[in-house]
Amino acid sequence: MAEWTLEKSGRFPGVKGPVVACVMDGVGYGRRDESDAVWLARTPTLDWLANASPSNDLVAHGKAVGMPSDGDMGNSEVGHNAIGAGRVFDQGAKLVAKAISDGTLFDGEAAGVWQGVTERVRERGSTLHFLGLLSDGNVHSHIDHIFALLRRCDLEQVERVRLHVLLDGRDVPETSALDYVDALEELLETISGKPNRDYRIASGGGRMTTTMDRYGADWAMVERGWATHVRGEGRGFSSCRRAVTTFRGEEAGIGDQMLPQFVIVEGDGQPVGRVEDGDAVVFFNFRGDRSVEITQAFEDDTFPHFDRGPRPDVLYVGMMEYDGDLKLPSQYLVAPPKIDRTLGEFIARAGMHQLAISETQKFGHVTYFWNGNRSGAFDEDVETYIEIPSDNRPFEERPWMKAAEITDRLIDELRTGRYRHARVNYANGDMVGHTGHHAAAIQAVEAVDLQIARLLPVIESLGGALLVTADHGNADCMFEIDKKTGEPSLDKNGNVRAKTSHTLNPVPLHAYVPGGKIRLDAGPLGKTKPGLANLAGSILTLMGFEAPEDFEPSLVDLA
Repeated sequence: MAEWTLEKSGRFPGVKGPVVACVMDGVGYGRRDESDAVWLARTPTLDWLANASPSNDLVAHGKAVGMPSDGDMGNSEVGHNAIGAGRVFDQGAKLVAKAISDGTLFDGEAAGVWQGVTERVRERGSTLHFLGLLSDGNVHSHIDHIFALLRRCDLEQVERVRLHVLLDGRDVPETSALDYVDALEELLETISGKPNRDYRIASGGGRMTTTMDRYGADWAMVERGWATHVRGEGRGFSSCRRAVTTFRGEEAGIGDQMLPQFVIVEGDGQPVGRVEDGDAVVFFNFRGDRSVEITQAFEDDTFPHFDRGPRPDVLYVGMMEYDGDLKLPSQYLVAPPKIDRTLGEFIARAGMHQLAISETQKFGHVTYFWNGNRSGAFDEDVETYIEIPSDNRPFEERPWMKAAEITDRLIDELRTGRYRHARVNYANGDMVGHTGHHAAAIQAVEAVDLQIARLLPVIESLGGALLVTADHGNADCMFEIDKKTGEPSLDKNGNVRAKTSHTLNPVPLHAYVPGGKIRLDAGPLGKTKPGLANLAGSILTLMGFEAPEDFEPSLVDLA
């Protein structure tokens, strides 16, 4: 039990009520101009908190959350990992890049899975399929990774490869797909120009229409992907480029993430790359949340979500393990970060009650990712997880999403007096920010501000504390910014290009502790700014405990 002992804080006695962590997903500090939906939004509650409560800003991207470089955006997965772990772990993007660069993915003791894939298709004369997100967003995947795998296939005499590409426009500029498609086609043509090589794109679709659902929000998306990639069913085109340009011509302003699914066909109309018995399939995304469902479709013997038809007998492999508890997939190329001793587990082992609540879109973030990529509770007797079902409609049409319903339930739960700690995620700033709809993003931020206003009197009445923060930026920059001029980037018609991806901006931290005379430190010496990993220790301080010695230091101290 000593490992899980929480020492009483010598700096702060702790509040008597619940300590609530509120994550405003995708709400950072932007340029304070027309690009910044957070600044444009009417946010009287956040404005009041910034002036009346101890406040700071936190780093939520790059090395501060375990990404390879400070040029890499943060995201909801790594952000919640960092918050919940209280430490910074190397994340999927960094781990995969290292495994490729040092060769451990392909050679040596840990490379048996890769060798099994290539040996299978060589011995059977079958096809190796790669399926995943084609971009350099480095949130779910990176184009450099798939290029490295393709070159290795060529080196290892794999004769026939098919690509099933999911187009991004969400973690990268919204109509940038052809930049990645053209680069991929060039590599495939180069390899296919060699004797006994046949490398081609076989199918694809936008990431928000095809395959990459999460948390069971829309299994029809996965079903469309299965029909497209596996069975070769769908609208046929002679090339991926032709599919993209045709869809854009048919629907003005469509972003890459919303492109319909498509199949590449031969001159006789037959698909060039169905998945068949004896083949191997590598899902090359490294992030777990949007990888689990397609993995289940390939691997689960009992599968209730849609009719797969005849399931081909294939070797299915993931880039990483997507769910450590469910052991999905059964085989993977790179081991995920081993995150242990999280804040949630410390609180559970101490027998204190805690609550996690969000709507479907971010439910896994306040549970699975917060708990170090672990499904389920540490102790069901002291943990309550509440999922408010998300609407299955475009986010820009309902930018308030389920924020009010989340708050309704959260307030009811807090008033029971049961919980020592609670965590809530409002998904609005991120999910609406990803749509590129400027006005809707403003409304999304305003919706969150309203809910925080509802929480403040409840926190005060219970003698608790509220930490308001974010996991990364998004709605704080809704325009693509020209790196040379610093001005919004314009398309050929003179219209501002919408930005749909995350930002590198810092995120807020407001500490609302009614009656508590506290301050927020600027962070440990030698660091320019504290980061998300400092939050776990800060939560424990407000609860009256010292952070474990290997956690990032708490920012909360007596004024």
